[in-house]
Amino acid sequence: MENNRQKKIAGIIQEELAKVLQQAIRDAGQSNLIISVTKVNVAVDLSTAKVYVSVFPETQAAETLKGLSSNAPLIKHELSQITKNQFRRMPELFFYIDDSLQYIEGIEQSLKEEENPIENRTLLYKRKMT
Repeated sequence: MENNRQKKIAGIIQEELAKVLQQAIRDAGQSNLIISVTKVNVAVDLSTAKVYVSVFPETQAAETLKGLSSNAPLIKHELSQITKNQFRRMPELFFYIDDSLQYIEGIEQSLKEEENPIENRTLLYKRKMT
């Protein structure tokens, strides 16, 4: 259960990180790539933040995640410059792909088919655990 401070910090990080990533995509000239920050979870001690991102097109998700993870210290530094009057310390950033849209799409697809996934659970879309 997140406390109010965690929620507030997560909200600020999510908002500012989205701006930083969108600017980075524009600067790189990648007009065909869309990254959205879907959720940020901040640890109780405020030392780490799990950042969930959604990438379109989905085929570039793994490559984008690799790039975000390798540039996490630079992204953290840029965020800390933007939020320097709001935080004492910027949490370490850990990036994850948010596959919830694909998960929902897989369930909807299973329900539209003739076989009933409720009776035969092997038909259900398997979600990747991260």
